[in-house]
Amino acid sequence: MSKTRIVSGIDIGSSKIVTIIGQIGEEGEISVIGVSSVPSNGIKKGVVVDIDRAVETISESLNAAERMAGCTIPSVFITLDGTHVSSVNSPGVVAVSTPDSGITANDVNRVIEAARAISIPSSREIIHVIPRSYRVDSQEGVQDPVGMSGIRLQVETHIISGAATSMRNLVKCVQQVGLDVEDVVFTGLASSESVLTETEKELGVVLVDIGGGTTSLVIFNEGSPIYSAVLPIGGKNLTNDIAIGLRISLENAEKVKTFLSSYHEPALPTKNSQDKKKHLEPEEIDISSLNISKLQSVNKEFLVKGIIKPRLEEILELVRAELKKGGHEGDLPSGAVVCGGGASTIELECVAKRSLRSPVRIGSPQGVSGLIEEISTPAYSAAIGMLIFASTRLPQPRIPFASRLGKLKSSAQKVFKWGKSFLP
Repeated sequence: MSKTRIVSGIDIGSSKIVTIIGQIGEEGEISVIGVSSVPSNGIKKGVVVDIDRAVETISESLNAAERMAGCTIPSVFITLDGTHVSSVNSPGVVAVSTPDSGITANDVNRVIEAARAISIPSSREIIHVIPRSYRVDSQEGVQDPVGMSGIRLQVETHIISGAATSMRNLVKCVQQVGLDVEDVVFTGLASSESVLTETEKELGVVLVDIGGGTTSLVIFNEGSPIYSAVLPIGGKNLTNDIAIGLRISLENAEKVKTFLSSYHEPALPTKNSQDKKKHLEPEEIDISSLNISKLQSVNKEFLVKGIIKPRLEEILELVRAELKKGGHEGDLPSGAVVCGGGASTIELECVAKRSLRSPVRIGSPQGVSGLIEEISTPAYSAAIGMLIFASTRLPQPRIPFASRLGKLKSSAQKVFKWGKSFLP
């Protein structure tokens, strides 16, 4: 009997919606068997602004991916983004139930629930509770306490939360196309699964996912996330600037931005140094192939130095401010890893190194095989990372995510009230 299983995810972004279907092999290997990307509608800065248009776009992407994979999917993981996402680090502590027999998985679940019991507004819901490290009595830095002897078990967790209405609207859109939602995954966390190495996470690194309407970032240290945030600026701001600067439509501005990001300088002739200098600094770039009315060429210096670089510097200065807010500015040996559609922007790596004053690399998704020729680019980091995230989750009886939201919050509030009853 085959032990393979199918997992799927929908990356719901401001610029595109990607449905990806993967097959998990017996050894845990992931093979992409279906993928579809369509321009996003009804989504702005990571949140739903028009349910009908969003549902229509999700349905279009889903149908195309299912046709490619040759199968239908009953449930999916989905990504969540938006400036409403925030994080906090929370500790938890419990007494080990059977000290003589050692710490059990039930003890671990209880201590994580204790850490989850934080006071948050009723308008917010917890997305992730990620254990960073455990402490058994006086022994710190424990990664897996099950089986160890001890009396007192502590945990440090990283909790990511978001606006309940934004989460429910996303879930509603997916449910209206006939799917159950297995789980919601923060976009930055999903991208980290596919682009970061274990060494980078251990030493200290910040993941910067520049999407269409937002920029997500997650700081890792000692192998675990310690700070997460979302900035209200992304690649579409660059497109708007280009449209204004060249006096063209947004659609044409996106074409110019994409063309420029993949533009390569013409090969240097070997006649003389004067010719070389001429080709080293071309003033005009031929864009006649883009079929933009009354625009056959653009001035590269004006476009790059006058429009694109200032906006990139603004985005990266905001990232630097978040690093300072998280207490890790200049304190990450592995520097920054940039992914998302904005990572392909011309001059980004150079500007990022200067703005963040740290090593920078452009992250491309790794860890999957199959139909990946067209999706092995930074723009698909979150979609591929979502498959990797899903592959580590054991199959469970399906409970719709929308119904789990209330249950999770109710249990957390009960634990919080129980602990509060012991206070004078």
